[in-house]
Amino acid sequence: MKAIVVERTGGPGVMTVLEGEDPGPRPGQIAVRVAAAGVNFIDVYHRTGAYGLPLPFTPGLEGGGYVAALGEGVEGFAIGDEVAWKSVPGSYADLVVADADQFVPVPEKVAVETAAAVMLQGLTAHYLCNSVYDVQEGDTVVVHAAAGGMGLLLTQMVKYKGGKVVATVSTDAKAELARQNGADHVMRYEGFGAKARELTGGEGVAAVFDGVGKTTFDEGLEALRPRGVMALFGQASGPVPPVDPQRLHQGGSLVLTRPTLGDFTRTREEYLARAADVFQMIEDDNLLVRVGETFRLEEAPEAHEALQSRKTTGKLLLIP
Repeated sequence: MKAIVVERTGGPGVMTVLEGEDPGPRPGQIAVRVAAAGVNFIDVYHRTGAYGLPLPFTPGLEGGGYVAALGEGVEGFAIGDEVAWKSVPGSYADLVVADADQFVPVPEKVAVETAAAVMLQGLTAHYLCNSVYDVQEGDTVVVHAAAGGMGLLLTQMVKYKGGKVVATVSTDAKAELARQNGADHVMRYEGFGAKARELTGGEGVAAVFDGVGKTTFDEGLEALRPRGVMALFGQASGPVPPVDPQRLHQGGSLVLTRPTLGDFTRTREEYLARAADVFQMIEDDNLLVRVGETFRLEEAPEAHEALQSRKTTGKLLLIP
């Protein structure tokens, strides 16, 4: 098998391709031939050491592929089945092995590469607008980085539920993409809080879905209506400094949460249900998954450079 390996943390160049033995599945595990692996900011955090992992390691958590081998005692899967996953470490490889319950079946009408592109971000978008803040018809929410892979999916889900989206972007091209994707109001980051409050007649928005972090957080709190929800699910611009809880009182009993996908897919049943909902939206043409660029496995450094440049739109995939 071939895999990307990080032997020391640092820039994109620390990722190299190594060949090794096929480990094969242990009891309760399956081996999957990777068709596509998703490239996400958490992979960057692992590579740089911001989120520490024991060295050496193979980055990547998300992907889609075909069942290649079954471990003893595995039921519900067969050789050749198309599957996808959101949190299998070592996904920057041409083969992954993990416990069977880490994988979900991919419906016949959903391409396995599409499934690979939607698992981490699609399920995150699903729990954000259904569980962290259950968007109601007529609600106005802020979606940051609305032309990125995550923002494009979240905007569509909010619109599907009848909500209105105030989208932030960094370029004119991204602004046009956000509009084409259904965003109601599109703007640059500067001054977005005051503009969002103005668009709601001074009331403020119901929720801010913030994967940017340091540079948008303070203004996002100012944009919220009383009892509004700040969902801080990422930190693309850096970590948010410590927050005085009194600010939540001053803003009108605001809610601040730092959710993670793992906590909203804690059971096998919840994991399967969220994945099924997302796949059904794709099958019904209610969710368009945009793949911005694809890279060969050995081009993982270029993929990270593209992601960190903030110039990309849609999802980035590695194709082994």
